[in-house]
Amino acid sequence: MLAVAKEASPIHNEGMADSPSGKLYVVATPIGNMEDITLRALRILKEADLVAAEDTRHSLHLLTHFEIRKPLVSYHQFNEAKRVAEFREHFAAGKNIALISDAGMPGISDPGERLIRACVEAGVAVEVVPGPSAVLQALVGAGFPMVPFHFGGFLPVKSGGRRREMEEAARRPSTSVYFESPHRLVRALADAAEVIPHREVCVARELTKKFEELRRGLPAELLVHYEAHAPKGEICLVIRGADAKEIREAVKEAAREARHADRGGQGQNLKKDSQEAPGELLD
Repeated sequence: MLAVAKEASPIHNEGMADSPSGKLYVVATPIGNMEDITLRALRILKEADLVAAEDTRHSLHLLTHFEIRKPLVSYHQFNEAKRVAEFREHFAAGKNIALISDAGMPGISDPGERLIRACVEAGVAVEVVPGPSAVLQALVGAGFPMVPFHFGGFLPVKSGGRRREMEEAARRPSTSVYFESPHRLVRALADAAEVIPHREVCVARELTKKFEELRRGLPAELLVHYEAHAPKGEICLVIRGADAKEIREAVKEAAREARHADRGGQGQNLKKDSQEAPGELLD
């Protein structure tokens, strides 16, 4: 589906890299607050020959808001293979394409990775235009240790996988950030209350928007709140990692268990030998 924000105007690529082939621009867009768009992002969107968008209807509002008139073409998980082949022809013709998602950086739990990889493999220039990031905003806003950190995308949908991921997050020597659906947040917090009850977490919701919320506490505390107040909007769940003392204790405990298992194995061998000995004497 092709959409056009107003009437397409002639393209003048002043400021674009001079190249016999086109270039892919991966452009971060606001995650909720239009004021977060960068001047560079606006320039690239105005200069590109084509804008590839996750949802053309959503992105049309963005372009219209900034009075950008540009051809829009859909690019999402259901048409990636087809679009990658089409875009190769555009690049070969020297056209520049700006890739955007509904919010934030394309490719981060959003369509884009396949196209970026195809461009890199084909030798097409790729330029990333930075901007707002829900992951970094949630990480910094949570107030937990920030370096290093782990981003795990969306939490697993099924409870078993989700619990295993949470247990792993609690063992990491780093803060972990995940995306979560508002429809699954209560179930996720219930799982967290079971498997990591003493680990501090933060729910970062509606970041950069009017009703932005960062709520910190133990899983059970947040569970009580969100059972009473149904969560809405885009959500990041931040889980505090293990500190140095916890890691040392975990290492010591693992060593103790290994020694115990080793002694247990030796004891079993001795018992087996003693049981076999009478038979050997009879022989």
